[in-house]
Amino acid sequence: MITKLELKRQFFHIFGGIALVLLIKYGLLDLVGILVLMAVALVFSLLSLKIDIPFVRWIIGEVERDKNKKFPGKGAILYLFGAFVVYGLFITQPNGMEIILASLMILALGDAAPLFVRHVAKIKHPFNDEKFIEGALFGAMLGFLGAVIFVSPLQALLGSFAAMFVEGIDIRLGLAEVDDNLTIPVVASVVIWAVGLLL
Repeated sequence: MITKLELKRQFFHIFGGIALVLLIKYGLLDLVGILVLMAVALVFSLLSLKIDIPFVRWIIGEVERDKNKKFPGKGAILYLFGAFVVYGLFITQPNGMEIILASLMILALGDAAPLFVRHVAKIKHPFNDEKFIEGALFGAMLGFLGAVIFVSPLQALLGSFAAMFVEGIDIRLGLAEVDDNLTIPVVASVVIWAVGLLL
């Protein structure tokens, strides 16, 4: 059963991600702009723990899970951080902009997709008992459809499948779990870049 909160979260994830891709594609957001947005989001997050900011309260109430309310906007901040890392790594590479945009489309579409097949999924992910292979496959297919707008079909296919497979693995640095808003675009962009070297 898909809860109303999770549905709203994933639509926010999809449309926020597509908006980010469009802003970058049309030159309205660059590395500095992403950093500024991330800093502003972090400031509002910290301020909202001390004072009531109506629009922040509304967003948190609409899309934030209870476990994240101690760090409001964590997902959005990490989403921007993932975009910042990928942008910084690839903007100077040949076809770097296409790699960045494709990897962010995989994050926008692929990461949200598993929720929509969870009620029919049956095969557990080999590295995560809470996730399913059907979700990873559906996410990879949607991620491919977004990425292929910017890169070759082979790059889009391998990038989205690699990213969605890794999304199901709990990667930890010390005691902290690495968020998939970082792992998905980084894995996708590295695979897309590597495949591009072979084409």
